[in-house]
Amino acid sequence: MSTARLVVLMLVAALAACSSPNPVLYTIAPAQGRVQAGGPRVIALQQISMPRYLERSEIVRSSESYRLDVMSNDWWGEPLGTMLSRVLVEELSQRLPQSTVFSESGAVTASPDATIELNVQRLDEDASGNLVLQSQASVDFKRRSGPVLRSFRFVVTPPTSDIQGEVTAISTAVGQLADGLASVLTAGR
Repeated sequence: MSTARLVVLMLVAALAACSSPNPVLYTIAPAQGRVQAGGPRVIALQQISMPRYLERSEIVRSSESYRLDVMSNDWWGEPLGTMLSRVLVEELSQRLPQSTVFSESGAVTASPDATIELNVQRLDEDASGNLVLQSQASVDFKRRSGPVLRSFRFVVTPPTSDIQGEVTAISTAVGQLADGLASVLTAGR
C-alpha cells in the first residue's frame, strides 16, 4: 500500500472519529386530566413567551448556580414554544370537551370567547434535581372588563435522573399547568 493511500485512510478514520453522533430528539407528551364542564365556547392560546435561555434546540438541564447546564446531544424535536403550544391545546381540548381550543399561531382563526396569554419563566431542574415549571397566565374573557391573572409554580420529581426522566417530569408539569388553566377558564366564565 502506498504511503499517500495510507495517509488518506488515516485522515478519513480520524475525521470519522471526530464527527459527533446524531442528536437524540425528545418531545413533550400530552397528559390526561380531569374533564371539566362549563368552559368558554372558543378559546385561543396566544404565542407562548419564554426566556431566551430556553429558546434553543438543546435541552436545558438546569439554570442553577449562575450557569446553564445544556445537553449537547439531547435536543427538542421542535421549537419549545411551538411544542408547548401544541401540547397545551391538546390538553385543554381534552379537559374542556365542550370548548374549541386553538393556537393563534396556527392556520385556524375564530373570534374567541377567552384568550390565554402565557409567560413561561422557568422550565428546568433545580439544585436538588426536581423539575420546576414557573409561569404566569392572563386569561381575558370576552364578557369581562379585565383579565384574570394567575401565577403557577409546579415542582415535579423526575422518575429517573437522566434526560428521559426530566422530559417525563416536564410532561407531567405541563399537564398540571393545563389543569390550572382549565380551572381558571371554567371559574371565570
